[in-house]
Amino acid sequence: MRARAGIVAARTILEALPEGDTIHYAANKIRPVLEGRVPDEIVTPHPRFRHDRWAERLEGRAVRSVDVHGKHLFLRFEGGLTIHSHLRMSGKWRVRDAPWPTPRNTWLVIRSGAKLVAQINGPVLELMTDSRTRLDQRIAGLGPDILAPELDERAILRRLRADDPTRAIGDALLDQRIIAGIGNLWKAEGCFEAGIDPWRRTGEVSDEEVLAIVHATRPRMQESAREGMQERFKVVYGIAGRPCPRCGTASNIRSRGQGDDNRTTYWCPRCQR
Repeated sequence: MRARAGIVAARTILEALPEGDTIHYAANKIRPVLEGRVPDEIVTPHPRFRHDRWAERLEGRAVRSVDVHGKHLFLRFEGGLTIHSHLRMSGKWRVRDAPWPTPRNTWLVIRSGAKLVAQINGPVLELMTDSRTRLDQRIAGLGPDILAPELDERAILRRLRADDPTRAIGDALLDQRIIAGIGNLWKAEGCFEAGIDPWRRTGEVSDEEVLAIVHATRPRMQESAREGMQERFKVVYGIAGRPCPRCGTASNIRSRGQGDDNRTTYWCPRCQR
């Protein structure tokens, strides 16, 4: 039993990977430290960057902007160079007072004045040209960012309807080519708030129901992007077997792996139809 509990706990930790609001929150912390400034120091401690000469290539260049699309973060420098990051399941961004004893698995440190920005254990970290960021299909193929100032709802629906109509709506919401930024936590919470069963086929979910999920999710993600503390928005995520917060003892929250990567979804079979 103890071993099983450990497996469940580990799985929950792994599945709580950074989502779009987490990346926007990091960008909001990084922006006042770096944007419009020439960094005092750029260090790439990880061995994979030993011969890449990032410090030399970026020397004297100011950071033009700190941008986010979905789960991708971009540090754009003068001269058409951009640092692109995707944290996947293990990475973190940290903003700290300098000096700061960076962890051993730190990949990037950028110091500006009395502050430093560090990326820790981020599996996708690369220096690329601006033109490549526009052409690379990992980026160019992304759907509208759910946290964009103006959300393109028509584009979301158009991309969704071009997808497999037999696919479960919960799985489709995680496809960054349809809508960028939603992860497993927000998929579960959005479907619960809108009362939509995440296992319903996409072709059986109306446009109005799709947008109800998006509208339930977006303001919570916006608040999390501003204030952090994503954990406080959890209602059903991670509480499998407990009474439903909406219908009480009438039904327990269930959980099951969904999609190709088998990430656990949480839902109430009575409240969500």
